[in-house]
Amino acid sequence: MNTPEALVVMERDVYERQFDGARLARLRRLASVPDPVFTDDLDDPALAGRLATVEVLLTGWGAPRLDAARLERMPRLRAMLHCAGTVRPQVTPDFWERGIRASSVAEANAVPVAEFTLAAIIFAGKKAPFIAADPEVRRDHGLQISRFGELSNLGRTIGVVGFSRVGRRVVDLVQQLEDVTCLVSDPYADPVEILAAGGIPVTLDELLPRVDVLSLHAPALPSTHHMIAAPQLAALRTHATLINTARGSLVDTAALERECASGRLNAILDVTDPEPLPADSLLYRLPNVMVTPHLAGSLGSEIHRMTDAALDELERYVAGEPLLDEITSEDLRLSA
Repeated sequence: MNTPEALVVMERDVYERQFDGARLARLRRLASVPDPVFTDDLDDPALAGRLATVEVLLTGWGAPRLDAARLERMPRLRAMLHCAGTVRPQVTPDFWERGIRASSVAEANAVPVAEFTLAAIIFAGKKAPFIAADPEVRRDHGLQISRFGELSNLGRTIGVVGFSRVGRRVVDLVQQLEDVTCLVSDPYADPVEILAAGGIPVTLDELLPRVDVLSLHAPALPSTHHMIAAPQLAALRTHATLINTARGSLVDTAALERECASGRLNAILDVTDPEPLPADSLLYRLPNVMVTPHLAGSLGSEIHRMTDAALDELERYVAGEPLLDEITSEDLRLSA
């Protein structure tokens, strides 16, 4: 086992949330680690000596983009272990051309997102957020009101778009519901893997008219921009609920606003386009729409699960073992 020179580079507040005393101690057992470098300070000429010897970067939310100029100052850099989800904002063509390895703890971050999504699916079945937002319905206890659709989680059909890290977990979690059917649309996923997880592979056009809940888990790519637009929303059943815990750009916000304002569709949105929505957005005022400020991902103590996963990866790197969650430039073609 070698003892690499490592450096933590991220926003100050992110560092303070991710590294408590126990995790800092573990980091220092695995590598030679000076004080962290916060994002705004990375280009300070006074850091030249420290950057010249760094072999491993531990990055997080808000970490800087590793362009040619920054990489020139880190000639010995061999790996970037990202203590958060996507590495897309950090990596560049120069990064890949230098043969630097990248790893992400997106799998750890998928856990709370999938948990949040399961809760949203169950609440959507009972129409709980919408009843809670409507004083008239609350007064009637929601039992005789069909304004938002049938109140039930029995025999529901759930549509999952994107058999991603989160999507796979959601397919698994919804099996807890009784007599559930889970349809999965992902043109790049192996149908055998979808079936093994308990889902049924279908095309998006086949999925839309059959589901009670549509849950989005696709990456934000040019090819997925507004993949759920007016025609797709029109294909959904009346009183279906759209859940988006992925990226706001997957949905045409104006088209969704029209459908929800008419009362035909419901929505639970943890992400929006734009994010945040304008203060006067109609979506904030509709009782059949619940908007949360990007809560599904890791927060509070959940952040430490990501730090632990990154330190596990560092331990594998130090031992010369394969990285468990290595990301390649090819992977980013189809992922977030």
